[in-house]
Amino acid sequence: MLAIFRALATLAFALLAVAMQAQSPSQKKHTPDLHDTTYYVSYENQITGRFYFSKKYTLLRFRNFAEGYSFSYRPNTTLNMGVGATYRWATLNLAYGFGFLNPERGQGKTRYLDLQFHTYGRKIILDAFGQFYRGFYLAGTDITTDNSYYLRPDLKVNLVGVSTQYIFNHDRFSYRAAFHQNEWQKKSAGTFIAGLEAFYGTVLADSTIVPTAVDKPVATGNADRLKFFEFGPNVGYAYSLVIRNHFYITGSAAVSLDYSGTQIVQNSEDYWVYGFSPNTFFRVFCGYNTRVWAVSAIYLTNAVHLHAKGEGEVTLNTGNARLNFVYRFKPSRKAKRMLKYIDRVG
Repeated sequence: MLAIFRALATLAFALLAVAMQAQSPSQKKHTPDLHDTTYYVSYENQITGRFYFSKKYTLLRFRNFAEGYSFSYRPNTTLNMGVGATYRWATLNLAYGFGFLNPERGQGKTRYLDLQFHTYGRKIILDAFGQFYRGFYLAGTDITTDNSYYLRPDLKVNLVGVSTQYIFNHDRFSYRAAFHQNEWQKKSAGTFIAGLEAFYGTVLADSTIVPTAVDKPVATGNADRLKFFEFGPNVGYAYSLVIRNHFYITGSAAVSLDYSGTQIVQNSEDYWVYGFSPNTFFRVFCGYNTRVWAVSAIYLTNAVHLHAKGEGEVTLNTGNARLNFVYRFKPSRKAKRMLKYIDRVG
C-alpha cells in the first residue's frame, strides 16, 4: 500500500505543477490574450481589493442504507472577517475569526487548520486542500437527553488533495469574474470542464466512530480509524447567466469517478475496501459587477465518498462560503514598479 500512497502523492504534485505552469506569468508574456471582449473584460492590470466574510468547514457524514439512518459530525468553525487583493496572477487574503462574530453556543471547541486554495486562471481551475480538524459535534440533539450537543473532542479528520480542470470555452466564459472579481462577465456563456483529482485522508477517534446511541450493533464493531486514498478523472459544466450586463448567477457542477481504497481499523484489526467512488464538486456564485466595484456571494462544496463495509457510505464534505465587497483601482507608479518586480520574481 505504501507504493500506492507514493504514487498518489506524486500524481497530486504533478497536477499542481501542471496547473501552476499553465497559469505561469512567464507564459502569459509570450501568449496573446485572445478572449472575446464582448463577453467579458479583464482588469488584471488593476488592483482588485476586497473586504469579505467567510466560513470554511469539513463535515463527516455517515449513511446506513439498510437501517435507513444518517448522521453528520460538524466542526465548530469560526465566521471570519478579512481583507484581500488580487493583481494579475496573485491573490492574497487575510482574515480572522473575531469574538464578536462568534458567540459560544455549546458545540464544543474545534482545533483546526484549513488551507483551502482556489485559483481560477483563464484556462485552468486549481483547487487544493490541506485540512486538519480535531473536535466535532453531532448535528441534531436527538441522541442526548438533556437537550445538549453530543460532543466528540477526540475525533480527528485530515484531508489533503488537489483537483484541476480545463475550461474549454475560456475565450467567452470567465471563472475569474465570479470568484476573483478581477474580470467582468457581460454576456451569458457556458463551458464544459474536465480534469483530474487526487485525495488522501484519515479519520481517527479514541473510541468507536459510530455512537452506540445511533447504531449499537455497528458501534460494537469498535471501528475507530479510517484511512483512504482516491484518484481519477472528473468532468462537468459551468454556466454564467448575466442579467442586464451587471447581475450574474454562475453555477458549476462536476462529477468524478475515482478509484479508491479505504482501510478500516476495528478491534486492533484492519482490512481494505476497494472500488470506484463518484465524487462531486459544486460551485455557486452570484452578485453585481461594474467597472469599478462589485458585490458577490460564493459557495463551494466538495464531496469525497469513502467505501465502507456493508450497505453504508461515509462522505467528507469540504466547503467555503464567502461574501465579498470589491473595489478596483489602478496602482500608483511606485506600487506598479513594486508589482512588476513581484510579477517577474513570480
